[in-house]
Formats: sequence, structure tokens, C-alpha cells
Amino acid sequence: MNHIALKMLMGDRGKYLGIVMGLTFASLIMTQQPAIFLGLMSRSYSFISDVGLPDIWVMDSKVQFVDDIKPLQDTELYRVRGISGVEWAMPMYKGLLKARLVDGTFQTCNVVGLDDATLIGGPPVMLEGTVEDLRRSDGVIVDIDGARDKLGKPSPIPGGKPIPLKVGDSLELNDHRAIVVGIAKVTRTFQSQPVVYTTYSRAKSYAPKERKLLSFVLVKAKPGQDFGELTRRIRATTGLAAYTREEFMSLTYEYFMHNTGIPINFGISVLLGFIVGAAIAGQTFYNSTLENLRQFGVLKAMGTSNWILLRMILLQAVLVGTIGYGLGVGLTALFGYSMRHSILAFKFPWQLLLFSGAGVSLICIFAALLSIIKVIRLEPAIVFKG
Repeated sequence: MNHIALKMLMGDRGKYLGIVMGLTFASLIMTQQPAIFLGLMSRSYSFISDVGLPDIWVMDSKVQFVDDIKPLQDTELYRVRGISGVEWAMPMYKGLLKARLVDGTFQTCNVVGLDDATLIGGPPVMLEGTVEDLRRSDGVIVDIDGARDKLGKPSPIPGGKPIPLKVGDSLELNDHRAIVVGIAKVTRTFQSQPVVYTTYSRAKSYAPKERKLLSFVLVKAKPGQDFGELTRRIRATTGLAAYTREEFMSLTYEYFMHNTGIPINFGISVLLGFIVGAAIAGQTFYNSTLENLRQFGVLKAMGTSNWILLRMILLQAVLVGTIGYGLGVGLTALFGYSMRHSILAFKFPWQLLLFSGAGVSLICIFAALLSIIKVIRLEPAIVFKG
């Protein structure tokens, strides 16, 4: 009976391919769009995840996400250092400054100032040079994506790719000379702006003159110290906001979830993919069943039970669903692999396979139910009708 069910399904090659393509399209949309969404949202807190050494981030109480900088006075650093349970606390500057390139154009950069003595909070991976090279005169470290693209030197060929910055090249940050002493690999930011690292004191000289320039205080807890208790102690003593690394990432993630249209836009795309896939697969599967209705009637007239007919239809649905799901997920993985070096955000966790698998399963159940109802209500006498 299983063989007969497969022969019925594949007898009309056009309808069979139509069902598979409909499910492939639905699987592709329900996997690719959420993968881009997750990749984009992970970039919103990528700066926090790259700075892995501190346990706690201290900032102004009105900060809503990592790029919502509300500067503090430098004296706050010493207040945090005096709190019980703090092993060390280091300053960090983070701000947007304009870099003047060799051809006179300007590019906004994320400038990060690290503690002059310890250089805590530096880039996670160095490709050229070392973090200690920041102690050299006018030294800065540039991320590899920015060095290759937005901060690159203009190509001598019109329309050609920029010439990447190299160690030893120079640029201007707010009319101050900066020498590239290293190239780093960092996670792309939400705005995909170049990231430039330097020392805290040098970053303050680059930044416009303000009374407050301290962006964050990075805190390391003493061994055995409870992070939650220490954050509450910092808040109570200083009046500042204090978050663990995970809490600050969650705060940033929630801000973008609730204050931007990104979730709605991607949600609509996924919903449309589900609806279109269900419509194509359901209609085509139902039409295929209608064409084989006389064959189902013959089987019923021969004494085949409704349960066996139900099993045949479910086998057809499972087969096309598995093929369509596999093709859709495979195309998504191929798409992500081909875009791995582009600016496109893409994150493909295993949970996404379960999400898209559940969506394709619902489509297959919907398509199978349409056919099952028709077959169960079928009268065997249809065989003898003209």
C-alpha cells in the first residue's frame, strides 16, 4: 500500500514538484528570514560580547542600550573602586567620532578608549600587531572590516575596491593624527561602522571637549563574590546603573525589540512565507488527491479501511514535507555560507531548525487534512459512476 501511495503522489510529476517547491519556499523563508533577524539582533550587543573580561558594567542610570552613551565624571571611577567586592574597576570611553581619510572624505567611527595602564576591554582577536602597541605615540587599532572598506584608501582605478589600511598608515580623528598600529577582528556592530581602539587618555583628547567623558566603568568582582549582590551594592552606593554582562546584553536586545520595527518586519515576512507555502502545498496536494479519487474508491471497494487510506495520505505528506524542508534548510545554509564575508547579518542556531520544521509540519498537516476529509467521505460507488 505504501508503494501505491507513492505511485499516486509521483504519477503527476508536475503536481509533485509543485508541492515540493511550495514547501521548499516556505521552509526557506521560515529559516532564512529568522536567521537574518537573529544575526541582526546579535549585532546590537556584539560590542558587549566582545569585551569578555569584566563581570559588571557600570554606567549612567538612564542608559537604555550599549550605544546610548550618557557620560559620567571621572570621579565615579574611584567611587566604584572603593566598593567592597570589587577586585578592579577600569574606565572606558565609547563614542562616535569622524575620521578624515587621505582623500579628504569623512567617515563616522566607533572610537573605544581603553585604560592606559591595563588596556582592558581591547579587541578579542588581533590579526596584526598587539594591543600593547596602543602605547606607541598616536597609536590606534582598526577592525579588519573597517580597514578593508570604509576606512580604506581610494582605489587608483575609478570604481575599484578601496585599498585596505595597513599598519603604519595614518588618518585623522577629529583633527588629531592617528597611526594604525594594529588590525583586529571584531564582531560587526549594529550600524556596521568601523571600530577604532585607542587609549583612554588619547580618546579623551580626540573627543570634543566636554565636562564628562567617561562612558563605562568595567568591573571585575573578587573571587567568590555574587554578581547580583555586587550590582545591587554598586547601585545603592553610587546611584549609577550596574549590570552583569548578560543583563546588559539583554537590556540592549530588549530595547531594539521593543523600540524598532525590525521584529514586525521580519515577522510579517515569515508569516507570508508560511501562508504562501500552505496555500501552494495545500491546494496542489488536494488537487492531486482529487485526481486519484477513483483509485482511492477502488481501494475502498476492495475493503481497504479508512485507517490504511489515512496512512497512505500521511506517508505522502511526510515524504513531500521532508524533501521540501531539507531543500529549504539546505538552501538557507548555502545562502549563509556564501554571505559569510559580506555585511549581511546571519545567525543560524539549531533552534531555528526546530522552528522551521514545526512550520513545515503544520503546512503538511493542513494539506493532509484537506485530502483526508475528502477520502474518508468518499463512497466506493464512485468507481461505478461514469
